[in-house]
Amino acid sequence: MADQSADTPPTIVQKLLAEFLGTFVLVFIGCGAAVISGVDLVATGFSFGIAIVIMAYSFGRISGGHFNPAVSVGAALAGRISWKDVGLYSAAQTVGALVGGFVLAITLLASDAGWEFGDPLASNGYGDFGNADLFGALIIEIVLTFIFLLVILSVTDDRNRAIAAQAPLAIGLALAAIHFVGIGATGTSVNPARSIGVAFYSGGDAIADLWLFIVAPLIGAAIAGVIYPLTFGRDKDPVPGSGLNFGSGGSSDPGFTQQWNQGYGQQVFGQQQPDQPIIQDGWQWDPASQQWVPAQQPGGAPAPAPAPAPDQGQQGGWAPPAGDQTQVRPPQ
Repeated sequence: MADQSADTPPTIVQKLLAEFLGTFVLVFIGCGAAVISGVDLVATGFSFGIAIVIMAYSFGRISGGHFNPAVSVGAALAGRISWKDVGLYSAAQTVGALVGGFVLAITLLASDAGWEFGDPLASNGYGDFGNADLFGALIIEIVLTFIFLLVILSVTDDRNRAIAAQAPLAIGLALAAIHFVGIGATGTSVNPARSIGVAFYSGGDAIADLWLFIVAPLIGAAIAGVIYPLTFGRDKDPVPGSGLNFGSGGSSDPGFTQQWNQGYGQQVFGQQQPDQPIIQDGWQWDPASQQWVPAQQPGGAPAPAPAPAPDQGQQGGWAPPAGDQTQVRPPQ
């Protein structure tokens, strides 16, 4: 008998556990590399980026792989998840970051790395604790988070399925690049949970400055979450309980969105599973090769003498407007 578990969607407990574990690993690896390397720019930046890549590939299919309250807020404003899930995700992410920071602190103490409670633990800050003043730190964190969310919303857009399998890699590289810019100024947060996770083990300025590294990433994420669907439309209707809902689903071209999604089922992380074929004038759209091929008759033989294929020879072309000859039938 075939295993039916693959068809069962993840439970909310599984999603929250995935967010907890992913944020735990992000803090432990990223902040651990920063402390042990002496905040080496390249080592720290790539450590955060690689941690995101491996956790997104591991748990993205379960929870979406946010590992960051700012990402959850931006996703909700873009219509990707509900605000109810944002609250639950943020709580799991923050707990995961705190546990990650604690385990990192214990590990550093046990390894005699020269770190003690109260010393900076890859903490964020400005002024005496960083190289930016208050206003500069605020702007840097807002802009960097905005860029990060734009990348995330773009590469996880269902209409961008050609690179779906590489989405975690693109997100990880974006996070690494962001750290290269921000480490010298603020230590780079762009993640309230990551900042909370280590601040309370660092003490002093890290706690006093913590408010900025909660507020600024949320502002940057909110701006991206609103601007992306307004500018590029939505890949699908907004999730119930999310916002903001602009017009009829927020798409600048509802017909295009409907045609794009027609014939495709639920997205599995990294690829789209076809649900029913798109057939027009004797030609069928093949999502695997991204081109039109002769349609199959019920007996398995190709349809006789179809008209020239629409957009034939153009890889990745899309179906033309439906005509009188268009039919969509269930798979054989």
